[in-house]
Amino acid sequence: MREWLGSWQFLLSRRWFLFFLTVVLLGIGTWWLGEWQFGRLDDRRDRNAVIEANAHDDPVPVDEVLAVGEPVAADEEYTVVEATGTYAAEDTLLVRYRTRDGAPGMQVVVPLVTADGTTLVVDRGWMPEGDPGVEPIDLVPEPPAGEVTITGWVRADGEGESTEVSDGGMRAISSEAVGQALDREVYGGFVELLSEEPEPAESLERPEEPDTDEGPHFFYGLQWWFFGVLALGGFGYLAWDERKHGPRGERRRRETASE
Repeated sequence: MREWLGSWQFLLSRRWFLFFLTVVLLGIGTWWLGEWQFGRLDDRRDRNAVIEANAHDDPVPVDEVLAVGEPVAADEEYTVVEATGTYAAEDTLLVRYRTRDGAPGMQVVVPLVTADGTTLVVDRGWMPEGDPGVEPIDLVPEPPAGEVTITGWVRADGEGESTEVSDGGMRAISSEAVGQALDREVYGGFVELLSEEPEPAESLERPEEPDTDEGPHFFYGLQWWFFGVLALGGFGYLAWDERKHGPRGERRRRETASE
C-alpha cells in the first residue's frame, strides 16, 4: 500500500498542483457555462409557454392589459388586444435596419390616439427599402383615416441606446422614448398590428408568427459539461501515464540520447 501511494507522490509537485488547479478552474467554468445555457433554455420555455397561452386568444380591450407608465408584465406579452382611435400619421416613425427573408427594410410605427387622449404605440408592419434617392418616410403607405379599430400583439419595450428616437426613427421600439420624442402620454409597451378596420388602401406586411423554437441551449449546455468531464478525464489519463512511464520530458531525453 505504501509503495502504491509512493508511486503517486509526483502529484504533490508544484507542476502537478498547478495543473490540477487549472483543471479544477476549467471544470468550474464549464459547469457554470452549462448551467447558464440550461437557464437560458428555461427562460425560452417560459417565454414559449406565454406565447402559446396568449397569441391566439380572442382580443381584449387594451386598457385591461396596458397602462400609462407601466411596463408590460412578462405573462402579458403576445396577448391580443383591441383598441379604437385615430392614427396620428404626421408622427410616423421608422424602425431602421429590419430584414425579412434576407431583404432590408423597416418597421413603420404610427401612434394611435384613443378617445381619452392616451396614445398607443402601434407597429403597423414591415416595408422593404425603396429607391435610395427617395426619403423612406415618403414611401410609407397611409394608414386608414378617421376612427379605426385595431387588434395586435402586446410587446414589451426595447431597452438601451437603440431605442433613442432621432431623425424620425430608431432601431428598437420603446413607448417611453416615443412618448418623450412626440410629447404624448403613451401606454407602456407597444402593439404589433394584426388587423385594422377599416382596412387601408395599401397594407404593410404583418408580423410573422412568434418563434417558439427552444434553440440550441440544451445541446450547448451538454457540450460545456462534456468539456469539463473531458478536462478531468484528461488530467486522470496524464497522471496515470506519468505514474506508469515517468515524466514525458525525461522520456523524450532518453529517446533523444538513444538515437
